[in-house]
Amino acid sequence: MQDQTLPGILLSELRAQPPLVHCITNFVAMNIAANVLLAAGASPAMVHAEEEAGEFAAIAGALTINIGTLSSSWLRGMEAAALAASQSGKPWVLDPVAHYATGFRRAAVDRLLELGPTVIRGNASEIIALAGGESRGQGVDSRDGVEQAEESARLIARTHGATVAVTGVVDFVTDGERAAWIEGGSALMPQVTALGCALTCLVGAFTAIRPAAPFEATVAALATFAVAGEMAASRADGPGSFSPAFLDALAALDAALLDHHARVRSA
Repeated sequence: MQDQTLPGILLSELRAQPPLVHCITNFVAMNIAANVLLAAGASPAMVHAEEEAGEFAAIAGALTINIGTLSSSWLRGMEAAALAASQSGKPWVLDPVAHYATGFRRAAVDRLLELGPTVIRGNASEIIALAGGESRGQGVDSRDGVEQAEESARLIARTHGATVAVTGVVDFVTDGERAAWIEGGSALMPQVTALGCALTCLVGAFTAIRPAAPFEATVAALATFAVAGEMAASRADGPGSFSPAFLDALAALDAALLDHHARVRSA
């Protein structure tokens, strides 16, 4: 990556001007997602009511939508927020959690995609299914490798004009033209519930800093998460101790440390 888009520069910008990130996420993820954003230096707001979601999205720096614990009223709030974000030129991130599992979820994601997400982040099974392929996913769990979702991600990016992030053992990001792989993290991360959902919110924070450069912002967010995960794993004994260690590592991360340890390569 070029110097002006090194992850550390974006992290420094985020902390210098903490963005307000509007998070419509699931019940399981609210606490960890808010703590991850605070540790990174952003300001989280968990606002999902349909009566105010649209109004709030227009004033936030970025919006993130996660359909993990979906309901009809939440979906109306999501649609209002996504529409307001798009109309006000604010970036927004879609996390299509297990969208292939039920007809309700499939219809919800179809409606949200029509509102033009800036970034789509999911696991390999979710991305493969979103592109119309056959995935091996079961519920929220991915049973496909990230490399198997590469072409699906490129297709979705070109079709929807979005940056697409596929996260897993090694992460993949593309805007349909450019692409990058991000290495790092820890095998303990999938054992801590809702860390992936929290990552979606962190992507939102970075896109708030660089709304005109969602590809670079997404790569920076994933690199930040990966480096913090590696740091936390070195001091954790298991998933229980990993969670607080991860928040501590994320809070302690600075630009120099991030850029030294980030492993990003073009694809």
